[in-house]
Amino acid sequence: MRRQARFSIGGVVMALVAVLVTGGTAQAATWSSSDKWGTWSNGGYTVRNNVWGGGAGPQSIWANSYSDFGVWADHPNTGGVKSYPHSAKNVGRQLSGLRSLSSSFNVSRPGGGAYATAYDIWANNNAYEIMLWMNKQGAVGAIGSKETTVSVGGHTWDVYRGSNGANAVFSFLRTSDTNAGSVDVLAVLNWIKNRGWYGDVTVGEVQFGFEITSSSGGMNFSANSYSVSAS
Repeated sequence: MRRQARFSIGGVVMALVAVLVTGGTAQAATWSSSDKWGTWSNGGYTVRNNVWGGGAGPQSIWANSYSDFGVWADHPNTGGVKSYPHSAKNVGRQLSGLRSLSSSFNVSRPGGGAYATAYDIWANNNAYEIMLWMNKQGAVGAIGSKETTVSVGGHTWDVYRGSNGANAVFSFLRTSDTNAGSVDVLAVLNWIKNRGWYGDVTVGEVQFGFEITSSSGGMNFSANSYSVSAS
């Protein structure tokens, strides 16, 4: 249900000069939210706070645009993913109908805690989940068992295959961490198809963000840039 927008001078001012205090540092942002399901649409993308895991602590998200966003999170040092703050672009096209699908990113991240900086790509109405881990920190691991190591899409990955009980999960863990780069997403998706793990699927959202397990004491995660290009 869409809520009807109402004009408010105070609301406009707050939206334009929203200030989020993260770890003692004040950062001006166009949009911010501490709601665990906080969502903002910008430039054809959707930015989400997405605090979905059990036992989560406080988390606040901020964004100046779909490509410039970040969070301050204080999740306890316990097992299990607490959140996946991210920006998402819906592709909504069949794999065989895509000529190209690529993405670029640049992040700043903490040296402590437990998390992965990752793409989460969905296909066939969320029947398939493809994760591309660009870096990881602390005690985190992929679902399923390791199948192989492959160079595809501009990177070398350890590939895991499994299920979370709701959907199939294919996880590509980069063999060395990086905080910036580009990915030929289409090449990765076609590699999976060529293995026979799925057919000519419809690609849904391409999400990018931080899958956080723990960040005790409060830590800052920032996506300095992120974009998706499809044709």
